[in-house]
Amino acid sequence: MNVLICDDSGFARKQLARALPREWDIRLHEAGDGQEGLEQILMGHGDLVLLDLTMPRMDGYDVLETLQREGIRSKVLVVSGDIQPEAHARVMALGALDFIKKPASPETLHAFLRQHGFWQPREESVTQPQASLAPAPQHAPPSGPLLTPQSRDLYQELANVAMGQAADLLARLLGAFVVLPIPNVNVLEVSELHMALSAAAESDTLSAVCQGFIGAGIAGEALLLFHDASFAELARLMKHEGELDRAAELELLMDTANVLIGAFLRGFSAQLDTHFSQGHPVLLGQHRPIHQLIQTNQSRWRRTLAIEINYRLQGHKVQCDLLLLFTEDSIATMDHKVQHLL
Repeated sequence: MNVLICDDSGFARKQLARALPREWDIRLHEAGDGQEGLEQILMGHGDLVLLDLTMPRMDGYDVLETLQREGIRSKVLVVSGDIQPEAHARVMALGALDFIKKPASPETLHAFLRQHGFWQPREESVTQPQASLAPAPQHAPPSGPLLTPQSRDLYQELANVAMGQAADLLARLLGAFVVLPIPNVNVLEVSELHMALSAAAESDTLSAVCQGFIGAGIAGEALLLFHDASFAELARLMKHEGELDRAAELELLMDTANVLIGAFLRGFSAQLDTHFSQGHPVLLGQHRPIHQLIQTNQSRWRRTLAIEINYRLQGHKVQCDLLLLFTEDSIATMDHKVQHLL
């Protein structure tokens, strides 16, 4: 049997490959996005496809739609951090066999493979990594606050899982589907961070909330930039009654921040096997151009590891940007914590 792992994260592909049964007689293939995945499937490399949803060029939904439209009979198990009920329903309607939540443990993956008849364990089999995969080399933590391609890929995948958990809570709260992007991960100087913030908002006026967090040698701030044009639609989705004045908008803003920031930090810290204590949310400003927010708060931000996520609701004019800003000193600590994952 040919098994194809289709995911834009090299770390996620390696993690999933190691979770497969070691005695399973398969030929294993990989693809870094949906377009490459379809090419592999057309080459006969996809009897079973383990498919991510959030990918560049062509995402998992596009792959499933193409397989369905063209009558290609590859079997697909979706393995994704987007755990929204609508995401599950959409992939099943497009012909996926099942949906597995990231990160998939060997026990979970084996159970799904048994359930769908792809693999049956021998009595002597145990849950171990595939013998054919060489152990990952151990790397010392970087000496400076620079991201290697490998570590950037890893932090992007950690953020992908965490943002999916946050989106699931928001989707359930609003009764809407949250469109998830590929997280953007970079180490930025303060001037570069200002440019990134400006690019996120363009000419729109914003309302912004900042919340600090700290734990196990890791510290930073979560910054939620909410596009002011989104407030009216958000109020309708949250069934707000009464006048939509600044006080009501602040309440909506804080509710959204609590959901997205809290869920993201819980999901991210759990993967690092640590716990973040969160400070009280602080209002940075309401209905202000981004350059004013930056000028007022520029002393808060220095050189930082920045994770940027743009959330938007499908079919609704609601958009916000979540930025996780980790201090420079936190980078080495996090790199050390994720060595066991690498």
